[in-house]
Amino acid sequence: MKFFPALRHLGLLGVVAITVLGLWATSLHPAWFLLALLGGLLCAVGLHDLLQTRRAVLRNYPVIGHFRYLLEGIRPEIRQYFIESDSEELPFSRRQRSIVYQRAKSDLDKRPFGTLENVYRSDYEWINHSLQPAQILDHDFRVTVGEGGAQPYSASVFNISAMSFGALSANAIRSLNAGARRGGFYHDTGEGGISPYHREHGGDLVWEIGTGYFGCRDTAGRFSAERFAANAGEPQVKMIELKLSQGAKPGQGGLLPGAKVTGEIASTRGVPEGEDCHSPAVHSAFATPIELLQFVARLRELSGGKPTGFKLAIGHPWEWFAIARAMQETDIVPDFIVVDGGEGGTGAAPLEFADHVGVPMREGLMLVHNTLVGLDLRDRVRVAAAGKIITAFDLARTLAIGADWCNAARGFMFALGCIQSQSCHTGRCPTGVATQDPGRQRGLVPEDKASRVYNFHQNTLSALRELLMAAGVEHPSRLGPEHVIRRVSQTQVRALGQLYPALMPGQLLQPAGGEGYGHVVFDLFWKHARADSFAAPARARG
Repeated sequence: MKFFPALRHLGLLGVVAITVLGLWATSLHPAWFLLALLGGLLCAVGLHDLLQTRRAVLRNYPVIGHFRYLLEGIRPEIRQYFIESDSEELPFSRRQRSIVYQRAKSDLDKRPFGTLENVYRSDYEWINHSLQPAQILDHDFRVTVGEGGAQPYSASVFNISAMSFGALSANAIRSLNAGARRGGFYHDTGEGGISPYHREHGGDLVWEIGTGYFGCRDTAGRFSAERFAANAGEPQVKMIELKLSQGAKPGQGGLLPGAKVTGEIASTRGVPEGEDCHSPAVHSAFATPIELLQFVARLRELSGGKPTGFKLAIGHPWEWFAIARAMQETDIVPDFIVVDGGEGGTGAAPLEFADHVGVPMREGLMLVHNTLVGLDLRDRVRVAAAGKIITAFDLARTLAIGADWCNAARGFMFALGCIQSQSCHTGRCPTGVATQDPGRQRGLVPEDKASRVYNFHQNTLSALRELLMAAGVEHPSRLGPEHVIRRVSQTQVRALGQLYPALMPGQLLQPAGGEGYGHVVFDLFWKHARADSFAAPARARG
């Protein structure tokens, strides 16, 4: 609504009115000058809020935005309890957000009075330490993707997950990419295409290609090899990621209403301005597992040999097994696979999808990792994971159970200043992160937020380095499921290696035998999977 910006500045307008009223009333009685003086002081506060660059909430909500920071003003007594406490009554995301804010601002993130009080909770996890800690000089941990190819890429073990321009504001994209460039990690474009704001600071990009083929489509919405090659050939694009599904709403397409398809978004995506922009639920460029891998190989060739892979949220296991069968039969393998967990976030998803559709990241990651190990392909395919990965412990645990690197969206949004107002789909994001409203975007200052993105990445990896040294391992690749322990009851604990069944190298290349593979999903569905079809096997249908 056109009057809405005035409501955001209601506090400032109110104190201006108080000041004017006080000056008028002073002519009636000198005592009213105190009201005018108070109003004038608050006007000065509001003007400062509008001009400062560190806090987007205050820039967008001058004067009244200070109520949000009341608790921060009396820390640590109250703030430690309400925001940084690890009480089970508090939402886990609030504790995570506090950690990100501290690391993004490079504040002290130490905790007095020792460990948590919930160490006997049945799902509590920890890393065992060593009596001979390792010495690690650098926290810039890397993994090579596409090794042996024409243009291999050295990726950080912690990167920015897919978030599209259109879902995020121009200033948010600028901040993320500038932080990525400074820290030497990559920025996934999301399926919305490569915008001018992705290019502005020159940070490494992973170009995500979705079902709408934005940035590489013809006028009918089909894949265009010519447009793809033109964008993929840019030096800033380091890898190509084909999106099959996302964790937050797998099995669904998307719709950007025509009213939100601005000229910038239309140009970036290659769609008509002002018209509804559809993302189908399935790809039109392929229909079978073999065709999928052939398309991946084609993208790799068109990009000049850049590492090319795909992202998926695991759903029906036989569909993933069908892709694995196709790798085995064609010897066409992606350079990498990103496993997106069902707990992943998005700007807008149906409630049931957000809560109950899609395999959680850990189970999906272990299934993909085990399958590649069982086919003797794990050394040829890098595996990444995404899904509520925020802290250094999240990174360590995910790397220990099979990932080569991790991606995060939520954590980097917190670093930008996201306060989880859950208004992403309304266009009225109070911090300017998830909106196309120019007035609200103004609250987010890229120069300041890029530093916070960089700080969050660096401080999180520094914390990972400390965890690794304590565990006595010299690189994240040395972590294994035996390093992470979970309490399963008041009196029992298990290493993750005991909880998650593991296949032996090459095991799927051999007959299952009478005892099967030792993993119920493989026993049920592996032998029925077909490289030429995603269809459910008869046993699954029956």
